[in-house]
Amino acid sequence: MVGITSFGAYIPLFRLSRDAIAKAWLRDSLGGERSVANSDEDSMTMAVEAAFDCLRGVERKNVDGLFFASTTAPYKEKQCSTLVAAVADMESEIITADYANCLRAGTNALRSALNAVSAGRARNILVAAADCRLGYPRSDFEQSFGDGAAALLVGDSGAIATLEESYSCSEEMLDVWRTDEDTFVRSWEGRWVLGEGYSANIQRATKEVMKRSRLEPKDFAKAIFPSPDTRTHRRLAQSTGFDIGSQVQDPLLAAVGHCGAAHSLMMLVAALEEAKPGDRILLTSYGDGADAFVFQVTEEIEKLEERRGVKGHIASKMSLPSYERYLSYRDIVGTVPSEPFRLFPSATVLWRDRNSTLRCHGSRCRRCGVVSYPIQRICINCRSKDDFEEVRLSDKGGKVFTFSSDNLAGRSDDPVVVQTVVESEEGAARIYCMMTDCQPSEVKVDMPVELTFRRIYEGAGFHNYFWKCRPPREGGK
Repeated sequence: MVGITSFGAYIPLFRLSRDAIAKAWLRDSLGGERSVANSDEDSMTMAVEAAFDCLRGVERKNVDGLFFASTTAPYKEKQCSTLVAAVADMESEIITADYANCLRAGTNALRSALNAVSAGRARNILVAAADCRLGYPRSDFEQSFGDGAAALLVGDSGAIATLEESYSCSEEMLDVWRTDEDTFVRSWEGRWVLGEGYSANIQRATKEVMKRSRLEPKDFAKAIFPSPDTRTHRRLAQSTGFDIGSQVQDPLLAAVGHCGAAHSLMMLVAALEEAKPGDRILLTSYGDGADAFVFQVTEEIEKLEERRGVKGHIASKMSLPSYERYLSYRDIVGTVPSEPFRLFPSATVLWRDRNSTLRCHGSRCRRCGVVSYPIQRICINCRSKDDFEEVRLSDKGGKVFTFSSDNLAGRSDDPVVVQTVVESEEGAARIYCMMTDCQPSEVKVDMPVELTFRRIYEGAGFHNYFWKCRPPREGGK
């Protein structure tokens, strides 16, 4: 049976209190907190994190495709799914596609993956959705938005949740949008948007998918309604006949915020984390219409390897020091310019070294077993030449071998850069990189770390990414 065979999620470490945002503008707070991507994160890097979480225990060579969904992709003309697939160390002979420009992009990608697998065009497709949207300063969107990602693996066997029915409808209306010149999300009058747009379409999709599957609200263990606010969420649940206390999935608004195209899939991941065999889950999504899916959980879910998921990432967090820091991280306000990178990036060199730079491959000597990073043609131990195999280091843990704190190399809003040499558990390979998501004063030799793919700087007209290390996220393995 075709369905979801694995899942994963990612929520950035930093959280910003909505009270802090409200205080800055002398306005009311929506309460709770929202997730905030670090200055070196974007939708692509968050999708990579969710993909790694989803691929725990999965053989990468068995994945036939990767679909990436986002309304805030880092490139307007370049496929981001190929970059995510390369960093996730997937095979080159796969299907890749980007889904964009709509809050339903995540479920659009999921539907396409389900259809492709059902048609026999692929056996396993990874769907990764991420968003990092901006609301106008002082607006409700600024408080209600959040940053995050989710990933689902769709396959034709071993499904933890099989697809039973689906329904989609289209609705052309200017309710929430951005033009190609806009930085911030725009919206029309709130009551009209929520009434004629969101609520009307979600109700229509919910009722129709239940009619087609011959099910009633009582037949579902969880119903997922990704909503822009808690009041609308409650009203929608009541109007469709679901019990808000026992059946309706937590919308994640108080602890994370609305994560755009990724939000419905993040809520599905949260539901699957608590699901039991036999449970039915209703998944809905809104954006220029609506999608609805009915999944039934199978016994395979009890065999799934533990992952951080939504629950683990919510439990692992650090408070952002100030609202001003958030504005700086998102380039909404400019701080004192720091010393620019004296680097000259090259697309040619990036392509040539992509296995080391993107896939995080090292070389293991076939004669003595020593692992080096980046890939070395000559073994640093036994001096053998061109006698090595490539090994993936990105999913291996490690520890700090040595480090230094540079007070001049960082951003003006975050000046301290921890330059680190990480000793990987894979053949004790040593990787020179920066540390992120950390308190510089707490870094010490032998502390455990894990690798994370991050944005480094802008140069030559394109985004430059590389691997950093960070303290392991708590709240999940």
